[in-house]
Parts: sequence; structure tokens; C-alpha cells
Amino acid sequence: MASDLSSLLTSSKALTSHLSRPDLPSVNLSLDQVEAQSRRLVSRQPGTSYDADRANYLLAQAHVDAPALANSIAHLNTSATFSPLQALQDTDVAGYLRHAHEQNLISTIEEGRKETQEDFYRSLEERSGRDWEAKKKRVFEELGGRVAGENRAMAELRKSFHGKSSLATSTGPSLSMQMQSKMMVYDQAISELNNTRLRGTSFPIVHSLIQASHRVNTDPRSQQMTSNFEVLAKITSEPPALPPVEHAGAHILNTPNFERKYSKAYLGNPESRDAAALRRQIAKGAREALEDQYWDVMERTVQARPMEARLGGDPSISNKVRAFLFVRYYKNGEWEDRIELVQGQPLWARIYYLVRTGHVQEALDEALHYQQAIEHREASFVNHFRTWIESPDRRLPKPHRDHLQSVYNAHMLHSSTADPFKLALYKLMGKLEPSRRSVPQVTTTTEDWLWFQLAMVDEEEDGGLRGLADVLLGYGERHFDGPPGQQGSRRGVWAGVLLMCGQFERAVATLWEHQDTEIEAVHMAIALAYHGLLRVPSRAETSDMTPLSLPPIGPPALSLSALIWRYVRQFVKMDAKEALQYVYCVCLASDQGEGVGNEQVENAWELVRRIIVLANSGPAWEELVGGFRPDGTRFSGVIEQGAPLLHLNDNKQYNEQILIRAAKHSEENDRIPEAIKLYNLAGDYSTVISCLAQALGNTISQPSGEGDKNRIIEHTAADILRHYERTNRAVGKDRDAVIRLLRIRKALDAKSAGRVDVTLEIMESIDLIPLDGDVAKITRRAEEFKDLHEALQRNLQTYLPLTMDALAAVHQKVKVSHVADATRQMTLASLRKKSRSLMIYAGILKYRMSPDVYSYLARLDVEIAL
Repeated sequence: MASDLSSLLTSSKALTSHLSRPDLPSVNLSLDQVEAQSRRLVSRQPGTSYDADRANYLLAQAHVDAPALANSIAHLNTSATFSPLQALQDTDVAGYLRHAHEQNLISTIEEGRKETQEDFYRSLEERSGRDWEAKKKRVFEELGGRVAGENRAMAELRKSFHGKSSLATSTGPSLSMQMQSKMMVYDQAISELNNTRLRGTSFPIVHSLIQASHRVNTDPRSQQMTSNFEVLAKITSEPPALPPVEHAGAHILNTPNFERKYSKAYLGNPESRDAAALRRQIAKGAREALEDQYWDVMERTVQARPMEARLGGDPSISNKVRAFLFVRYYKNGEWEDRIELVQGQPLWARIYYLVRTGHVQEALDEALHYQQAIEHREASFVNHFRTWIESPDRRLPKPHRDHLQSVYNAHMLHSSTADPFKLALYKLMGKLEPSRRSVPQVTTTTEDWLWFQLAMVDEEEDGGLRGLADVLLGYGERHFDGPPGQQGSRRGVWAGVLLMCGQFERAVATLWEHQDTEIEAVHMAIALAYHGLLRVPSRAETSDMTPLSLPPIGPPALSLSALIWRYVRQFVKMDAKEALQYVYCVCLASDQGEGVGNEQVENAWELVRRIIVLANSGPAWEELVGGFRPDGTRFSGVIEQGAPLLHLNDNKQYNEQILIRAAKHSEENDRIPEAIKLYNLAGDYSTVISCLAQALGNTISQPSGEGDKNRIIEHTAADILRHYERTNRAVGKDRDAVIRLLRIRKALDAKSAGRVDVTLEIMESIDLIPLDGDVAKITRRAEEFKDLHEALQRNLQTYLPLTMDALAAVHQKVKVSHVADATRQMTLASLRKKSRSLMIYAGILKYRMSPDVYSYLARLDVEIAL
């Protein structure tokens, strides 16, 4: 044995002989010696023992015995961690199996824990990403651009911080021509909807949106949005056109009532009979939409491949299905595997596809035509099929279903050769195995799979449509949004899936999350709200980050007002009237209970006021709010004409909720001319005059008043003042102040034009400054100064120097004139007396002006006195 070990040592050294270097000594140490040398090296490292002692000291203060724990860890034996507590005999098979079962459970639990943890962190990361994207999107919307650069964003952010109100922020990103044209096509449908609502008639809004979608979604990749609107049309049972109205009031008899038709069932108790009937209608409508879509696919397939289809001259539905089967399943002279032939025909596939495309009567006729051959293979199938087809809700009685279940279990469930279409028909008729949701070779596409789920839905079993919705929500958007690596290639499919299972709010929110489907999201929300199939949240539940509200208890809700405002703010300045048409739709949810409906009406009022404030002034603005003709008569604006849609019952409510409050917002946002016009339209004449006085008081002090905004205020004030003097309105101190301020403006303009004598004449006519030399009168007028209007008091430093400048200029002009000396001396004396009076008056009110102004007045007075 020793010789073997020696030879082994020799051979091992030979393995590394080619690596040896003669200049290095060899190391011949045992393992114990190597360990001892290692410990010496560690002990020489500075601070090691100190750190260890310090750590032990700190742990000891916390009552932790570190040396004892270290000793326990050193002597820990982990070899028996997963061994049984009691040793198992070699022949104890039951014990071994029990132990293996327990270890499998532990492993399964641990794997499940790891998967749950990984899913949690992945979901947390995705949720954080979505929240960040939503917050970033909201910030850019507030700043005025979705994809703005950093510099622009910071500039807008600073601007918003220094603004007077959030209403003054930018209104949205600049729109491309393609986006604008797309919006305009959809705008027409909304305008027509509101016109019919004003007339009290119904409007096929969904079909109008389908037509708009056909015009704008010409790209085959965007056809899914048109399909979604078609699904909604089937769900709502909305006819494509309304019956003609032959005489006034005929719409009451001729047209169905669409507006809020389903709101009671949808917003009420979900366990009620009406709610269950509505869910059945949703499932039926979605199924019918998928049937129509597939029939179009079949016809296009047959037309595209006529040689393989062998359609011939028979254009019947059954023959087209036969031709489609030839194209799809007949290859190289034979049918695909598992296609069962009955009298040489793929009968089960023909019957299934007739049902799949909604031609159930043709399917029954096909079954009856081959009844004898079918009964020879599947006894009583035709009778069951006839009962199922003729049932209004496609539901067989329990004895029929039990029989189908037994046949299915006996001949098809575990058969590898059963025709998949026969298997699918049995599952559909008997609602068999609802948890197994796929049938190989049958549910090959997303649409096929969805149709099969909807056909299997039973409101009395397995949760009905709500149960299907829970399953689909468990799959999530990624399951339907395209193959791996191509997510987004089927944009809109997930929204269509949510529509089909009655998750309308989630469907709209999913479309809103993607920029290329935002327009469709808004219009789908309006169509749903019109039919009463949209739930809106209360103010307490509304989120600033996303329009969708997901309360912990209760169904989801979508903030229609927030969605509409984010949409219209992009073009509110360009076309306020169209923005208003969308705001009218907010009030569609006014009938929702628990006070939510009233909140929606108030939200609509607030949005109208925002539109008024943000809209560009000019003729279009007056067309929006109304105005006055040159003869003084008032004309109404678009908002007032649509007041019934905003639930404004009378002029008083319209004035209080819209005009006056919008005027206050305009004041806050420094849009004084618009505020004045709004107060005037509301009939609040005293506020108009007060606002004019304040505005004129602000503009008078500005140099020359050359700004366009100042000129607009002055022209507006002059027009209103003429009208009020004619009608004797708003008499009092405010109106007197406006008159004097306008005269001061004329005096300033005359001075700028070099007409100083006119300036002096105007200022004397205003009688703000006593210039007659009577000291007692001057003193009394100075004491009465505090009773003047605040705008006049504030502008003392404007009109005192103005008057003194006029006196000085006229004085200089008279001195060099060629008039008679007596006349000239008399005029100069008069000017000195006026200058002295002004200085006495200014001396008494010296505390109300800056020293520089008073020094300037004194210097001019000295020049006049010389």
C-alpha cells in the first residue's frame, strides 16, 4: 500500500515538472503547517483583533454572546438537515415515501415562494414604470408638450411656477397635421350627437364613429380600432340608421331611446336580474361581432384562392363554408388528420363553422340533411343540437347536458382520434369542461378562442361573464398584444378583449395609455357614456395620475371629465367651439347616483369656464360667450345655446355658474378685457365699472399706454361707458372714476402729441386738482382726497406731474409768444397761481408721493415763478 502511495506521489510531481522554475525554492509543508502559517499572516494584519474585540463589546452590550454563537456555528452539522428525524429502516417503504412526499412539499413551497417573490418584484417594477410614465405624461401635458426637450420643459415649469393660476399654463402639445385631420373627422360625430341631444332625438353614435374610423384608419394595422367600434355596436344593439322623421314630434314614436339606455342596469346592483340580462347581452353582442368578423375572413379567403376553394356557381352560405374548408384543411388530395368524414363530407367542421359564423339555422339544416348518417355515429346529437339552437340563451336543460357529458367522457375526452370540431360542438352544447378553455385545431387564433369563451359563458354557472373577465385580467395585456418580441404589433386587441367581457372602463384606459389610440379612447368613452355603459368615479376617488379608478371594493370607474379635458386642451385655443362640444358630453353621466352625477355637472361647468379663459379673444371668443351689437342689443353665444346640455335651467344659473365665475378666473389670469365683457354679459354692471376702474388705474401709470392690451381696455371702457350713460346704469363713485381716468388718458395722449394746451384744459376740466389759489379750498380738497376712488388715489403721482408739465410747457410757450405784453403778463400770472396752488396741494399730500416726484414738481414751480 505504501509503495502505491509513493508511486502516486512521484507521478503527481511529474505532472508539474514542466512548470518548475529552478530559481524558486520548493515548498514542502504539511496541511497543518500551511494552516499555521496562514493564521500567523492573519494575526499580523493591523486592526483585526481590535475590530473583533470592538464588535464583541458592542454585541455584548446588546446581550449577545458572540463567542458562544461562533462556537455553535463552528460545531453545526448540516449533513442531516434534510434527513428524517428518526432513522428509516431500509425496508420501511411507507416511511421513505412519506419523507419524500414531505420533502417535495417543502421544495414546492420554497419554489412557490421564490416564484411569488420574483413575480412581486417584477410586478412592482412594471407598476413603478407605468406610474412613472403616467406621471411624466401628466407633467408634460401640464407643461404643454408630450415629448418636449429638457430646456423647454424647465422653461415651462418656471413659467407655471410664476403664473397666477393653473389655468394659465400651456394648453397642450403641438399637433401634427395627420393628428389634426384625424381629430376633425371624429369631431363631426360629436357635433352631430350634441345637435340631436338638443332636439331630443337619438343618434347612432357608435356607427358614426365606425364610419369615421374607416376614413382615418386606412392602415391594415389600425383596423383593430374599427373592429372595436363594431363590437361596441353589437353590444349596444345600436342600429346603423334611424327611421326617418316625417313630421314634428315623430321621433318620439319612430326612434328608439339610446341615451343612457343601459345606465340603470349597468350602474345598479350587479346581482339584479337586469344586470344579469345586460351581461348576457354583452356576451351575445361580442360573440355576434366575432362571428361577423370571421365570416368576412372566410369570404376573403375563398375569393383569394378560388382554385383551391372550388366554390362553383352556388353562392349559398353552406357552400361558401364548404369551399373555405377545402382551402383550409384539404391538402394534396386528402383531408387533415382527425377530420372525420360523414358521407364523404367534413360534416362536423361544416356544422361548427356555420355556428362559428353565426349561421345557426343553416347549421341546423345541414345537420337535419345528414341526420341519418349522424345518428348512426352519434345517437341523439341532432335532437340535442336542435334544442340548443332553438334555445333563446343557447342553454340546454340539465338532462340533455348530463347525456352529452356522458357521451363526451366515454368517446371523446381521452380519444386521440376524435374530430376536434365534433368535440368543440359537444363542449358548446353541454357547456362541458369550462375550465379547459382551448380545443386543439379549433381555437387557433385569439378571436377563435375569445368566441369560444363567450359561447361557453353561462351567467348561472362559474361566475358568468364576470368570471371570464377575471380569467382574462389574469392573462393581462401582454398575452394579447402580439407575439414575444413584437409587443404592440396588435395594438387595440387587448382593449377589444376587455370590451367583450364588459370591462368598458379598463378598455378605454388601455387605449388612453398609448398615444396612437388616445383619440379612439376618448370617443369610445363618449359612446359608452351615451349608452349608459360607463361608470365615473366621485371626486374623492378621482386620481390626478390616471383617469382609471380602481377602488379596493367595487367595480372600476373612469373619469370622463379628466379624459375629455386632457384631450381638448390640445386644441382649445385653436377651436374652442369644438372643445365645448366634448365638454357637453361630460354631463351624460349626470344620472349616476350617490351625488356623483351632480359632481359631473359641476365638472362640466368648470371645464366650460376653463375654455372661456383659455380661448383666444376676438370674434370667435364673442361667438362662444355672446356679446353686444353696435345698437346695444345682446346676442347669445354657443355656450348659452347649449345650456340645456350643461343642465343650466335658466339665465340666472347660467350667469352665476358660467359667466361670473369665468370672469373671476379671467381676472385672476390677468385677462381683464375678457373679464369685463363677461361681467357685462352677466348683467353685473357695478362689477363691470369697478373692474374697469381698477384696470384703467393700472394702465394709466404705464408709460404712454401704448400696449395693445391697454388700448383694448380703454376702448372697451369707452364703449361700455357710453352705453351705461345712455341707460343710466352703475351710477356712483366707480363710474365717476372711470370717466376721470379716461380723461387722464386723453390728456396723456394730447401731451404725447405735443398739444400741451389741450392737456391743461382736460386736466382742469376733471377738477381733480384745485388750481384757483384759494388756500382754504385747497386744504379742504386735500382732506377729501382720501374719499376719492382708490384708482385715482393710486395715480396721484401720474396726474400731478402731468398737470405741472402742461403748466410749464404752456408757460414757456406764452413767454416766447408775440401777443400783447399785458395779455402775456396776465396769462403768466394765472399760470403761476395755478402752479402755486398745485404745489400747496402737493405739499399737503407729500406723504403720498415719493421725494423725487415732489422735487420734480418744486423745480418746475420755480421755473414757472421766474
